[in-house]
Amino acid sequence: MTRVSAIVLAYGDEAGLAECVDAVLASSGVDVDVVLVDNGCTIPGLVHEVAKRDGVSLVTPPENLGYAGGCNIGAGHATGEVLAFVNSDAIVAPSALAALVARLEDEQVGLVTASVRLAEDPTLLNAAGNPLNILGVAWAGHFREPAADYDSPRPVTLISGATFACRRSVWDALGGFDPAYFAYHEDTELSVRCWQRGWQIWYVPEAVSVHHYEFSRNPRKLSLVERNRLFNLTVLWEARTLLLLLPPLVAFELAMLALAIRQRWLRGKVEGYRWLWQHRDHLRARRSQVQRERVVPDRVVARMLTPAITAANVELPAGIRAVNAVLTVYWWLARRLI
Repeated sequence: MTRVSAIVLAYGDEAGLAECVDAVLASSGVDVDVVLVDNGCTIPGLVHEVAKRDGVSLVTPPENLGYAGGCNIGAGHATGEVLAFVNSDAIVAPSALAALVARLEDEQVGLVTASVRLAEDPTLLNAAGNPLNILGVAWAGHFREPAADYDSPRPVTLISGATFACRRSVWDALGGFDPAYFAYHEDTELSVRCWQRGWQIWYVPEAVSVHHYEFSRNPRKLSLVERNRLFNLTVLWEARTLLLLLPPLVAFELAMLALAIRQRWLRGKVEGYRWLWQHRDHLRARRSQVQRERVVPDRVVARMLTPAITAANVELPAGIRAVNAVLTVYWWLARRLI
C-alpha cells in the first residue's frame, strides 16, 4: 500500500482544521499520515489538540512562512513516497487520495489535481484544474459548473492548490515551491515548471475534495496576486515569448494600474513593483535556473495557454469581451512566431 504524507497548513481562524485532518486520516486504499504545519493558527490550543491524533506530526516554524514556505517545510518533514497537499478548509472523500495515487502510477504524470467541489453545493465545482492566460492570469477552472460534466480524467494546465499530489521524486526534482512567492501563484509556477520538465498534469474526477471556498479582495491579497503574476512572467517564459507578449502585457499593466486606482489598492500594486525591483537578483537567478532545467520549449507549453480571460469566480470588468477578442487574434498570430 502506497505511503502518502498529507501536508496541511494551519493559519488564522482554522475552525475546520480538525475535520480536515480527520478526513485525511480516514482515507482508504493508502497508508496515510499528516504533517501539520502551524503557520500561525489563532485558535488557542487547537493545533496541539489536533496533533495528538495518531498519524499526525506537528511542525512549528518560527514565523508564518506563507503557503509556499509552509508547504516546503511540511514536505521536508514528510516520509511518504507520495505527497498530498490539502487545504485546511477542504474535506477529502475517503477514496480521494487513493484516486490521486492511482493516476500517479503513470510515470509521465508529475502532478495530479482533485475534483474540488464547493462546500455550499458539492455537486458544483470549485475547480477542475485551472487555466492560465497568456498575461499570467490564472483562475478557478469551471467554477460553479456541474461536476457531473467533468467526470473523465484529463490533462489540465494547472493544479488547484486546494488539493493536489505528486510523487516525492517529482517534488524533489522540481525543488518544491519558491518560498519567495509567500502566497498566490506558486501553484501556477510549479505547474508550468512541471510541463517544462516533461511531465503531465492530470485532473482526477474520482478524487473529490469539498472546499469551503471564499475569494476575498483585500489589498494585501491583490498586491501579492499581481506581484506574483509578474514574478511568473519574468521567470517562466523564454525571452522570445516575452518579447512577443510585450504589447498586450504593457496594455494590461496600464489597465491594472487604472483598476487599482479605482478600487483603492494602488499602494499594494506599487508595493509589488517595489518588491520585484528589490528582489531583482533573486528573479534573475531564479529565471536562469528555471530556463536551464527545462527540457520542453515554449512553443510546446504555449499550446496550453488561453488568450481569453473567462474567470467565473470573480467579477470581470466591463469590456472584457472586446479585450478577449483582441487577445485571441493577437495570440493566434504571436503563437506562430514562438
